[in-house]
Amino acid sequence: MSTFELKTHRSGRTYSKPHFFILNKGLNSGKPLSNPCPNCFVVKTATEKEKNTLFHLSMMLQIGGFYAYYLKGSVIPFISIDDCRNTLKNSLKHNKNSGFELQKQINLVSVISKKEKKLQNVIDKMSVLKVAYIRNCFKLMQTKEA
Repeated sequence: MSTFELKTHRSGRTYSKPHFFILNKGLNSGKPLSNPCPNCFVVKTATEKEKNTLFHLSMMLQIGGFYAYYLKGSVIPFISIDDCRNTLKNSLKHNKNSGFELQKQINLVSVISKKEKKLQNVIDKMSVLKVAYIRNCFKLMQTKEA
């Protein structure tokens, strides 16, 4: 089973072990990050493989809304370090006990994310095309009036 250490990140601190960060304030609490921010936890692991597994597991928990259940605070919601740690541990334990291959699930979510990015790229290009078409239409109307 994967072992990890979850602590509050202090600005300016560097880490030698494989690590990533988890946002702990706001509606995106639980979102894994590669780079630190002022409001985050640091997850330190023994190996790079464990880091990647926990990073993707944390991403799946955040997207699935499993961290949202533990949000506290009325103005700026936040997740406590214990709730974050317990959610990660319980999901690791559940995946191990239920026979699901976590790596298989992570690969599937990665494929879906790649497809989502491609579709978002197409949508962005269609939006740019629409604006260009509309501007061209008005440009033609302005030249006819002049």
